Amino acid sequence: MDRYKKVLDESGVPTDKDFIKAEVEKIKEKLPELRKPEVYTRIFNCIDLTTLNTTDSQNSVTGFVQRVNDFDNEYPQYPNVAALCVFSNFAGLVRSALEVTGVKIAVVAGGFPSGQTFTAIKVADAALAVSEGADEVDVVMNLGMLLDGNYEELCDELIEVKHSIKDAHMKVIIESGALKDPEQIRNASILAMYSDADFIKTSTGKVYEGASPEAAYVMCRCIREYYEKTGRKVGFKAAGGVRSTEDALLYYAIVKDVLGEEWLDNTYFRIGASSLANAMLAKMLDEAEVKYF
Repeated sequence: MDRYKKVLDESGVPTDKDFIKAEVEKIKEKLPELRKPEVYTRIFNCIDLTTLNTTDSQNSVTGFVQRVNDFDNEYPQYPNVAALCVFSNFAGLVRSALEVTGVKIAVVAGGFPSGQTFTAIKVADAALAVSEGADEVDVVMNLGMLLDGNYEELCDELIEVKHSIKDAHMKVIIESGALKDPEQIRNASILAMYSDADFIKTSTGKVYEGASPEAAYVMCRCIREYYEKTGRKVGFKAAGGVRSTEDALLYYAIVKDVLGEEWLDNTYFRIGASSLANAMLAKMLDEAEVKYF
């Protein structure tokens, strides 16, 4: 039997849609107790501040980085964002422009957002980005291989990418909005973790539906099961359409409920977003609106 199929068959992560929806509804009931300044601040510190536009340029990315540099001086009472996320070709630029400590450099690589290119190109892209200064690499799982059941080939590719970036973190995007089915979301999450993923991430936010609470619940259950079996902690990243503070709060609540407090910092929890940072900062400052980033 294929070793990966055996792992999938042995998983006890629930895939019944009605059960998952009911569990998410229970977690939503806990949101009022989380609407606190300290929680908003913690979530802000878990944001991967992102610019992934076709029009990104050296000037626009430099300005993007400078706003993060200035944040430490303008709001010294708050921690900065967790990371800046850019296209892989901007890794060197961000590394040279970033002046603050504690903010990671993340890139999307490997045929983003489809993940459909040669393995050698994925490996080279990821490795080049790390050599230019990236700390983290977000790569899209090859969903074609997943849906065809080519688990060995799928996992071998991800393992090769991880090997090429060495100590840098690999976040594997499972594009949950394309998979939709909880069983496939479960399968993708498990396979990513058994391929040495440091994080599993919901979505690219570019083609399909972005993050959903139901997908997040399944993914976090997979992380918990994997940790119980292996003792290795894997992080969770929600991305794609996470714009409001209530959206972010719900993902925080899901991680808290399923994985516990030890997952609730930017070591193991991230939200990929752009406009969310302003919305969260407004909550932190108790203002109606903030336009900073």
